[in-house]
Amino acid sequence: MKEFIFEVGSLSEGIPDINLFMMCTELNPSAVRSLPTGFRIRKCREAELGIWMDFPFDNAGEAEKYRGFMSSFFQDVYSDKKEVFFDRCLFVCDTQDRPIATCFAWKAYEKITTIHWFKVLKQYEGFGIGRALLSYVMQSLSMSEFPVFLHTQPSSYRAIKLYADFGFELLSDPVIGTRRNDLERCLPILQGIMPTDAFQALKITKAPRFFLEAVNSSSIEQF
Repeated sequence: MKEFIFEVGSLSEGIPDINLFMMCTELNPSAVRSLPTGFRIRKCREAELGIWMDFPFDNAGEAEKYRGFMSSFFQDVYSDKKEVFFDRCLFVCDTQDRPIATCFAWKAYEKITTIHWFKVLKQYEGFGIGRALLSYVMQSLSMSEFPVFLHTQPSSYRAIKLYADFGFELLSDPVIGTRRNDLERCLPILQGIMPTDAFQALKITKAPRFFLEAVNSSSIEQF
């Protein structure tokens, strides 16, 4: 799954689109925040599926370019569980009920909890909306649903810092399912673009066996 977090369609100059994987075994409560006044969280409505498919992209041209990818991903991962998708998929909305951020937790491979499609519209970045939405998603999970996993890229270094605040650690395994894990290539990139204290706070761990077995159980990338 291609990750679109904060910087979809405008990847930082020179940063390759390569893979990173993270795992959170326990939520760090000190990272949790509430939504700013004037915003609320609600479920994505079925009539808003097109809005959701376009949401990760910063302009109409990119949304059109990737519509086939989004449609295929929906068909492969969500279509046989549409009711669950619309129950889980969340929007943050403004006072006019317009979606301005999205994220949700999904049981990938019917075995592991994963974070899907975390994105805040660019004009709403920097107001704490992404942190509040991720707080809501992570707090909605029971202890039995941990650990939580996600896939990202080094261009989403601000999101990686946020994930680390919540307790996510980088996975070190060289191959995860059908994808190569590019941690060794990514670390020097992150060191060069993240604030020193944020980079030094990153932790690295090995993936548990059950996770590797789950991602190897299907040729479809479900997160």
